[in-house]
Amino acid sequence: MGLPQRLILTLLSIYLYSATVVNTQQEFKIQSVELIIEPRNDVTAGTNVTLRCHATVSTSTGKGLIREYTILKNDKIVYTKTIGSSEDFVYQLHNARVFSTGLYQCKLDIQGDTKLSKAQRLNVQGLSQPVLHLNTNVVNEGEEVRATCIAPGEIGSFIFFFFDNDEQISRVEGLSNQAKTTFRLSGADIHKIHCSYKIRTAEDTFPSTKSNNVTVSVKELSITPELKIFPDSTIYEGDHLNISCSAKNVHSSSEGYKLFLSQGTKLLRTGNSTINHNMVAVPKASEALTFDCRVVVRNVEKYSEKKISVVELFSVPSLTMSPTEVFQGQIMTLTCNSDRFASQRINREDLEYTLYPSKNLPSSGKPGVFNVKALQNDFNYTCSAEAKGIKKDSKTLMIRPKVHVSALKISIEDKVILKKSFTILCQSNGSLPINYTLFKDNVQVGTKVIRERNRQAVFMDVINEPGERQYRCEAKNSLHSNKTGSSQHLSVNVIVPLSQMTLAVIPSSLAISEGEELNFICSVNGTGPVTFKWYRTGSVVPLQTNTTTETYSNLEIKPVSKNDSDEYYCEASNGANKVRSENVNVQVFMASWKKRLIVVACLLLLLLLVLLLVASMLNIKSKRDAVSFFDGKEGRVTNGTRHSVASVPADISNRSSYSIPATV
Repeated sequence: MGLPQRLILTLLSIYLYSATVVNTQQEFKIQSVELIIEPRNDVTAGTNVTLRCHATVSTSTGKGLIREYTILKNDKIVYTKTIGSSEDFVYQLHNARVFSTGLYQCKLDIQGDTKLSKAQRLNVQGLSQPVLHLNTNVVNEGEEVRATCIAPGEIGSFIFFFFDNDEQISRVEGLSNQAKTTFRLSGADIHKIHCSYKIRTAEDTFPSTKSNNVTVSVKELSITPELKIFPDSTIYEGDHLNISCSAKNVHSSSEGYKLFLSQGTKLLRTGNSTINHNMVAVPKASEALTFDCRVVVRNVEKYSEKKISVVELFSVPSLTMSPTEVFQGQIMTLTCNSDRFASQRINREDLEYTLYPSKNLPSSGKPGVFNVKALQNDFNYTCSAEAKGIKKDSKTLMIRPKVHVSALKISIEDKVILKKSFTILCQSNGSLPINYTLFKDNVQVGTKVIRERNRQAVFMDVINEPGERQYRCEAKNSLHSNKTGSSQHLSVNVIVPLSQMTLAVIPSSLAISEGEELNFICSVNGTGPVTFKWYRTGSVVPLQTNTTTETYSNLEIKPVSKNDSDEYYCEASNGANKVRSENVNVQVFMASWKKRLIVVACLLLLLLLVLLLVASMLNIKSKRDAVSFFDGKEGRVTNGTRHSVASVPADISNRSSYSIPATV
């Protein structure tokens, strides 16, 4: 490094250092940053565009600050520069292109303080026309052509397209404004080649116009494939076919080629010279046989195709069963038959039929007819027809032997009440579908068909008259047989709802004396069994519950007591309804002997009272007599017993000071 360069670096370092010192000593504020696009936001391709960053910064000293400007396009950094002046920062886009289209922003950074301008959109319109170059204008069929497509002056991400008579033949992607590709042209024809391109931006894709057309002449190869099939007239199934595939007009042995022989999508043979293939004609269902002979020379492919129809010798046999439904152990007839055959080649007698499996089959004496006994479970049969060495198999016939109905049961789900509908159920074992018929007293009521397993036949019926009815079910699951299953007879007794309830009391007089017997008799109209319950009013617990087949019942209370006085009622139910009697008021009076006993007791009590009164009166009189006796005889007194005398103290001078006891 020379002295002048060292001097310049030293001065620059001193300047930057002094500027940094100055910057650290002054305060500033970035007020605004504005991005201006010149000459305008919408321009055509090739215009010189200026991006001007204008910043307004206030400082405390007015001296310059080190400023870092950054230009962003679609949020990505395009350019960054540091300057020391307050002048606008300018970024030039020379010869702007469509790829320059986008959202631009300007960011200012001063000592870590940043501010971002509002986004401004630049729209550049117009792509240059692509230019196409080919290495030749005349080629032989199958030769390679080299092409170059150029987008003059364009930049960005490119997709190039190459076309042959408006049909795309190649696609190339890249960042260069030119693309190269190679391709081959076939067929003696004039080909017009052109190209185009697209430029991709972050927001959109912009297509160009078409390039110039370049005409290419193709010289066709004279070589052609030749396909021969023998016989070439009517072909029957089983005929032997001889097929050859070869190339014609091969002028030079140095011109290598390859042959391919195919039938449909199946490749039969390949070779470098004539191909011969032998096969047996096999018809294809509703389609002709297609053969293809193809020759490939220098990536050029030519082919010849032929279609032939093969007459079927006899049709694929069908295996049928008679009758169409069969039950376990039943003899059935299996028939194997080919309904079509080529009468020009074979007779119907030439067809031989075989049944599989074929163990222990009794002979029916007719070709293709077999008598078979149905097994206990499902089984499969197939058959084959054979003639002239050709064998064809039928589709598999799966036989599901049915099971006759058995274990037929009839039941009633609900209670049978007079004039109300009820449900009758019929069910049996056996193969579906099963037809059920319901009879009432040997008169048909209705029919049901059950097609699902574990389902019952459900019948509804109504009985309008009291009495016993007989129901039964019949079941059948065969269309060709009258064999049916029948259930046992089900006897049904109709429940007649209860009505006209009466409650009688014996004795009939409701005034009953204690100790007597009391009987309540409750009766109704209807059918049993009937449950009778007796209650005292105010109690939910019955006094007695009784179930009987009769339409009456009784409650006996003996002997009755005064506590049995109350109101009574009766309830009766028989499964159809429940009825309640009116309340009966029962009063229990005192027994007659108790009344007489009370009278006697009262009389005795009265007599006792009289006697007590008399005794009291006599006692009073006796006291009076004693007082009068001692009035003349002091010192003597009786002690309350007859003929007894007691001494009285001599000092008693006043009778009122001593009490004389007496005993009555």
